[in-house]
Amino acid sequence: MIKDILLVGTGSFFGGIARYLIALGMKGISGTYPWATMTANIAGCLLIGLLIPMLNRLSSPSQLSLLLTVGFCGGFTTFSTFSKESLNLLQSGNYMAFCLYAFGSVAIGILAVAIGFSLAK
Repeated sequence: MIKDILLVGTGSFFGGIARYLIALGMKGISGTYPWATMTANIAGCLLIGLLIPMLNRLSSPSQLSLLLTVGFCGGFTTFSTFSKESLNLLQSGNYMAFCLYAFGSVAIGILAVAIGFSLAK
């Protein structure tokens, strides 16, 4: 149990750092549209789509899965920031950007997971 918690925590630590580095790297181009969060979330969806089939082929994937999917991907992607930024777009009256961001993130995220699954098989 403690080992599993440490695996998730370690993965989350590195996933959060990776997300922050993306935000720093995209700081100049983001403007009012949340490109950095969208990029991290879609990249995380692609990554989890790649990881799950590969991990399922291992004889004992549970601990590696905790580290990489629950930990890293969970720390890398962010639903709370996505929700806050969606609300910001709504409150600013930027309805088109809200629709593109909210619905685009979900649709492209699901597509990215499916692409990851296809690539990993």
